[in-house]
Amino acid sequence: MLSFPPAVRIWLGSQAVDLRRSFDGFAEQVRQHLRHDPLSGHVFVFRNKGNDRVKLLYWDEDGFVIVYKRLEQGTFRWPAPVEGQASVTLRAAELAMLLDGVDWQNARRSRRYHRPATG
Repeated sequence: MLSFPPAVRIWLGSQAVDLRRSFDGFAEQVRQHLRHDPLSGHVFVFRNKGNDRVKLLYWDEDGFVIVYKRLEQGTFRWPAPVEGQASVTLRAAELAMLLDGVDWQNARRSRRYHRPATG
């Protein structure tokens, strides 16, 4: 189980990419296509065309970490991006469900308090 601090944001790339890339290749993908800083400490998630493999890239204080998962059967349920967006943001619980094969987009959440936005 992966565990990230609450301040860490998780970004899913909306397009399939070549997962043969390494640390520098994925860092450049984050810069060019997702328009984020790969050294930010946030988590960036990429998938292949078959939706059966994912790689996570994040900066861990003194170096990059890549986590790679390959499914032996089935596919990951990737969220549909808003048109024109290069990435989708997730919470850590949603990433855990995605990696565990749960269709989290159709899961029902109980009603919770949300602090109103201040303007």
